This record gives sequence, structure tokens and C-alpha cells, in this order.
Amino acid sequence: MNRAVFFLGLVTCFVVTGCSSSTSPVEGDSNRTPVSIQLNWYPEVEHGGAYQASADGTYLNADLDVTIRAGGRETPVAPELLRGRSQFAITNADDVVLFRSQGADIVAVLAAMQNHPRCLLVREDSGVKGFEDLAGMTLQCQPGRAFLPFLRTRGYLDGVREVPYFNSIAAMVNDPKIAVQAYSVAEPLLAQQQGLEVRTLMVSDLGWNPYSSVLVTTGDMIRESPELVAKVVQATQTGWVNFLENPEQANSAILLANKHGMTAEALAFGSEQMRDLAYPDWRGSDTDPAAPVPPELQAKLGRMSPERWQTLVEQMSELELFDAGSIDPADCYTNEFLTTESSVAE
Repeated sequence: MNRAVFFLGLVTCFVVTGCSSSTSPVEGDSNRTPVSIQLNWYPEVEHGGAYQASADGTYLNADLDVTIRAGGRETPVAPELLRGRSQFAITNADDVVLFRSQGADIVAVLAAMQNHPRCLLVREDSGVKGFEDLAGMTLQCQPGRAFLPFLRTRGYLDGVREVPYFNSIAAMVNDPKIAVQAYSVAEPLLAQQQGLEVRTLMVSDLGWNPYSSVLVTTGDMIRESPELVAKVVQATQTGWVNFLENPEQANSAILLANKHGMTAEALAFGSEQMRDLAYPDWRGSDTDPAAPVPPELQAKLGRMSPERWQTLVEQMSELELFDAGSIDPADCYTNEFLTTESSVAE
């Protein structure tokens, strides 16, 4: 099913038919405000900041009683927010643009990953050294993902056979001409465990780089409960800073929550990769992997730029995912609830 059509049908149910409910949580018997965060996938390191803030008491210290709701394939993130079943969610920036193009007032309030982990995984013995070498390969991919038309329009998938992807790299084991869509925080380790030497082709290197691990809420929440939004955003921001310094506590919680074959080794690998994605301007070839991230960079974690959102909206418009000029990039995000103080990690 085309992902854009899938979202459009779900969003239309709640926007057009008026079956949404209040998005403001109600105070419980305790002094803490109940809040639900909907994930866009099964619990993994891409959600580490929320699990860290829950596990180490950061949410509780902010007087928040947070429930993290696991997602899965085709999780209806926007409808869950519009119905008020969850007040916040974690998704990707390109999904925010799609939601808004379909009439859903979804707003990004924190972007943990500055670089997107989306990649294509190929075997070292495939003969593929870059995207320009993919002709003749079979690519396992999930239809409807926006990075695919981006690659097609630039000719990188010319001569490539596209087949469905079922969240497994098993086909690569016996066939060097198989490539798979992947996340750099997960599948490279799975390949290594299968005894494969692989090459990771990062789609962000081509210019397709939506923010990921993005915390979102609704415009109604921002207008009606700005103090609550600030609490959740800043606590989650602190959670991400702490997770990227020491992920063990959050990874233990993720391992308990994920019932889909997740392992401690995979989480340890993924959380290490996430640090590079969150702080791309800090980690270099001469950086000690064990060195702490400077406080001034920690304080900037989660911030978004107008230029990045402008580029993303223009790219998606060029791909004809919505009508040109129908989305204002400035409406897609806000930095107003993020803390800029270096004490964010304390």
C-alpha cells in the first residue's frame, strides 16, 4: 500500500469526520500529569531518549507520568495524536510534512538525530562501491518510503529491481546481488553476525536528510497546554543527552519492551551509532570515542533549522508528494520549548 495514501485515509477520518477528542491530558490522583508518547516503530534505540527519561526518573522529576506506547508496521501516528489517545509521538521529519499535507496539524518540537540513519546495505563482494553502481542489483525495500522516489528521480535506481522488504537481511546471505534498505544503527551489525562483510551507503550523503527521532505533538497541544509541552520537550531533551552519554539503563528498558527479537548487543551497537547521528559536527576521526560531548553541544541537541525544513519541503514537493506551495516549512516545527542551557544534562 502506498504510504501517503494510507496516511491520507487515516488522517481524513479524524480531520474531516470530526471524531477527534481533546488533546489535553487530565490531572490524575497524583500530582503528576499523565502523558502518552506514541512510537512510530517497535521500541529501539531511535526512541532511546524517551526510554532514558522514563527509566532514570527525569519525567517523574518533571511531574510527568509518562506512558510510552510501542508502535509497529504502519503505526497511525497522526490519528493517535488527533484523537488524543497520545499527546506526543516520535516519528521522522518527512512524515511530519506528509501529515501536514493531508490536513493534520502535527508539529515537530525536538529532533534528536541531525543526520538520518537511512541507508542501503550491500555486500562488499557485490561490486557496489556507491549509489551509481546499483544497476543490476535487486533492492528489497518498503513501498511508499519517500527516499525511494528521491533515489529514482536522480537515476540511482535505474536498472534496479525493487521487491518487498520484510525486515530481514537473510536474502543477502546467499546472493551478493541483493541490497536492502536499512538503518545504519541496526542492520550492519545483523550482517556482521551472519558473517557478511557489507558496505553502508548513506542516503544522507546524497542530500536526502530529514531529521529523525523527532518528538511531535499537535498544534492544539501547543496552543492549549504550552507549559506541559515545555515540560515534556525539555525532559525528553535531557533524556536524549543522558542516553547518548550512557545508554545502558534505557537499553535495558527497551529490551524489556521489544518482543521482536531485539538483543542487548544490537542495542549497544545502535546507541553507539546514534551518538554520531546526534552530534555530527563533533565526532571526527581524531575524536576519542569515550570522550564526553561538550556541554555547549549537548545544550543544542534537538534544535532544528529553517533551512533544513525548507529543503525537505522543496524536495518532497519536487517528488510530487503534495502540491507545490501547499506547505509552509515554518509551520512544521518550533524550537521554542527546547532549553538552551548547558545544565540540560545535569
